[in-house]
Amino acid sequence: MRAEARTSRHFDVVVVGAGPAGSAAAVSAARAGLSVALVDKARFPRHKLCGGAFSGRAVASHRRAFGTDLPAAPHLTKNAITFGAFGVDLGRYDDIPPLYLTMRESLDLSLFEAALDAGAQDFSGHLPQGIDLSGKQRVLSLGEISLAADVVIGCDGVSSAIARALYGRPFDPKEIGFALEVELPEQQTPPELRIDFGAANWGYGWVFPKTCGTTIGIGGIRARNPDLKARLATYLAERGVEGRPSVKGQYLPFGAPRRIPGRDSVLLAGDAAGLVDPITGEGIGHALESGRLAAEAAIAALSEGDPKRALPLYRRKLAPIHRSMQHARLIRPLLFQPRFQSAFIAGFRRSRSLKYEYLRLLAGETEYADISRQLARRLPHHLWRAFMKNGPKRQETEPKTP
Repeated sequence: MRAEARTSRHFDVVVVGAGPAGSAAAVSAARAGLSVALVDKARFPRHKLCGGAFSGRAVASHRRAFGTDLPAAPHLTKNAITFGAFGVDLGRYDDIPPLYLTMRESLDLSLFEAALDAGAQDFSGHLPQGIDLSGKQRVLSLGEISLAADVVIGCDGVSSAIARALYGRPFDPKEIGFALEVELPEQQTPPELRIDFGAANWGYGWVFPKTCGTTIGIGGIRARNPDLKARLATYLAERGVEGRPSVKGQYLPFGAPRRIPGRDSVLLAGDAAGLVDPITGEGIGHALESGRLAAEAAIAALSEGDPKRALPLYRRKLAPIHRSMQHARLIRPLLFQPRFQSAFIAGFRRSRSLKYEYLRLLAGETEYADISRQLARRLPHHLWRAFMKNGPKRQETEPKTP
């Protein structure tokens, strides 16, 4: 339902940002009986830069938050994928765990509507103009409306206004990622789902067919890609794209998680908390999961009568995701550092298990810690020890986490 414009309103929880993380937080808190305001600067539906891959991990997270496997949004199901790496075609692989591909405009609308159906009040179309953190309650200014809350959950993306209020800036742009992508109409759609490691430095390229077209893009660590536009042009040419399609770009918290995702009764989730997989680039699954976990922390803190307990409770719940991302950052140099590229290509071609472990990772059937243990067993002992000792600690090997 549409909220009436009043001078001041109080809610148990105010969620800022109505993407996957925000809608998951809102629906979880509302179903628990809390009063919830769901704020977004945009009206829905709205465009959102994103590849739109909905992995098995995202399916599991959606089930936990919304109670169904898939959102009520049009999607294309793919059971085959083609891989490339550093300009080398690694082949097509069939009978993979299903990947669902959707337009974020449709996905976010369906999640947003589910949150409203659960009881969250609609404050979309309101740009947050400031947040007062000085009092017992947090007060979010929306211009003519002020929203007071016991707990605020910031799910407002990589340029988060809530993170800026807490830390002075949401992220250091030099230490995170950047992505460029184009959307092609259906008549220009390449039929295959494709991922190309190394299409950008310390990143990858993607071709994601959808029900109404195709998204093609590249993304990587920004500091290592001063020529990202040229790299995108090369990648589009390699994929047979003609003409000059409109290019859109966005910062991507590519494996740069907030170690402390909030302060007291103000929590950060999704991209605002830096929860994008350092290797796969997946963000939707972590967004859905962290949004739900933030809501659960808020529910528990409010039931204890102490909103400031929300952050320690949330950090405890979020710890498995943070550990997984730490393992991913450890493994990432083996994929992207130049001295390991030949070994990666050879290993991917020869090792059936390497390919399918990656696919199982997307499906949510394994974790990076499991892959780390397998690498430790399979790599020569002296090589693994040298990598562990020197690889991830060197600045040229692994960028610093904000």
